[in-house]
Amino acid sequence: MYLVKTPIFIQKIYESCTWRIDSKDSIYLTFDDGPHPEATPLVLELLKTYDAKATFFCIGENARAHPKLVQQILVSGHTIGNHSYSHPSGWTTKTKNYIADVDKCKEIIDSKLFRPPYGRLKPSQLNELVAKYKVIMWDIMCGDFEDQLTKEICLSNITDNAKAGSIILLHDTASSIKKLKYVLPKVLEFYNTKGLKFKAIPE
Repeated sequence: MYLVKTPIFIQKIYESCTWRIDSKDSIYLTFDDGPHPEATPLVLELLKTYDAKATFFCIGENARAHPKLVQQILVSGHTIGNHSYSHPSGWTTKTKNYIADVDKCKEIIDSKLFRPPYGRLKPSQLNELVAKYKVIMWDIMCGDFEDQLTKEICLSNITDNAKAGSIILLHDTASSIKKLKYVLPKVLEFYNTKGLKFKAIPE
């Protein structure tokens, strides 16, 4: 179960997090759970084709396994963010252990940006994290991780809802690669025709 658009009341409850960016001419693609040896190069190549920049929230375990991909992301002009080391859920993890997992990722990914896995955080965890990081959420989730969703629905979830300032959540993972091949170029083309620029989230 997921929500395509993050309700305003949730954004207000967690107002210390960034859900969208005030912009009239830019839109923000983000990719979670990589880097992945097949999906990440595909994303980077498509972004390059459209002169688009994005933000990659990397899992520490994956970044440690694929350091060259991390460097490729950075060299290509994108930003990178901390997505924890082992992808724990904040709701079921003790705060001390959760923060330790995030800090372990920081040893590999030195970034001021953090996105919680599943978007799940306890207030105690958030209070500690906002003192050290810019916590980035999203306002549009296309559902590329849902097996039952078609690639066409994933595309329309973005194009029917995202607008200037939106932070869009996608995944550069093995399970999403087939949908990425279809969705990402169409999203890039769609918003290019609207005159919006794809930018990376600044630290």
